[in-house]
Amino acid sequence: MNSSMMLRRFFCFNAALTPAASSASTSKKKPLVFLGSPQVSATVLDALFNAAAAPNSSFEVAAIVTQPPSRRDRGRKVMPSPVAQYALDRGFPSDLIFTPERARDETFLSSMRTLQPELCITAAYGNILPNKFLNIPPLGTVNIHPSLLPLYRGAAPVQRALQDGVKETGVSLAFTVRALDAGPVIACERLKVDDEIKAPELLALLFSQGSKLLIRELPSIFDGSAKEKAEPQDDSKATLAPKITPEESWLPFDQEASVLHNKVRAFAGWPGTRAKVIVIDDKNSSCNILELKIVTTRVCSDGNIHRNEADDVVFMKGALVFPCGGCTELEVLEVQLPGKKVVSAAAFWNGLRGQKLKTMTMETSHMTA
Repeated sequence: MNSSMMLRRFFCFNAALTPAASSASTSKKKPLVFLGSPQVSATVLDALFNAAAAPNSSFEVAAIVTQPPSRRDRGRKVMPSPVAQYALDRGFPSDLIFTPERARDETFLSSMRTLQPELCITAAYGNILPNKFLNIPPLGTVNIHPSLLPLYRGAAPVQRALQDGVKETGVSLAFTVRALDAGPVIACERLKVDDEIKAPELLALLFSQGSKLLIRELPSIFDGSAKEKAEPQDDSKATLAPKITPEESWLPFDQEASVLHNKVRAFAGWPGTRAKVIVIDDKNSSCNILELKIVTTRVCSDGNIHRNEADDVVFMKGALVFPCGGCTELEVLEVQLPGKKVVSAAAFWNGLRGQKLKTMTMETSHMTA
């Protein structure tokens, strides 16, 4: 059986509604459609399910839109998105989970028009919504965006904020318009940023905070007062948060340690940060280039690091200490070799068995040519 036939068992792409959907469309509660895909989106969906189940609730989740099933577990299995899996685990009807390749697909749009949702909520859905979709819900589409808009509009707001070393960020609730993350802001919540927090943890915190903000504001969204109070964004203050690319993951040690530390935090999870180091064995006069994934770091506060040569990596107090630009030092606490598990700096250092470690520079790269 081919994969497309197998997936049709679980996901309905037809415009025709099931009896459950027909019942939903005629109930007194206002139908809401949720759009989201990754695990953090499931936090928002959980909050919506719980709020909809409350005795005084005025709405229900009528349908879920998410990314199509994809191969995970190193490509072995085709699996639904985390949001779809969570919905199925909660007993949500599989024929009301829509997984269009593109939100402009006419079959999908026809299904949405038939559902007649009053409101759509998006949280890291991952697909561009066309005007044909945005025109369907009379109350509009509201997005949970993990930044203080108009700052960090785009695909990677949390990662880019951490990369910039911000001390404060937040989450915004805004109406969706065709321009990227540019709609009027209903409400926002601010959050102090710890110097050691990584992107996956901060993303989870912001969506948790965002789900609470959404539930708090839903009454005003449904009665229309949210549109009246929503404030237009000041486009002159907008900053962009473009998508992260794997090519950005390399750590250049000619930059200051704080810049590299922020990059490690920002790129944690995916794509991670990598560095090339030189391993020198004085016993047999050999040297090799080793690629490391740098997992956890901190900026070294000790200004008295003793090394024989300027590019030596030394081990001190449980950390690999890398010399960086501006006479700064980066402590690397956890690393990962290709195809291996994450290990502590101490375990990695012990595995070197007395070999020397140097940073990879233009001057030393010829040694392994």
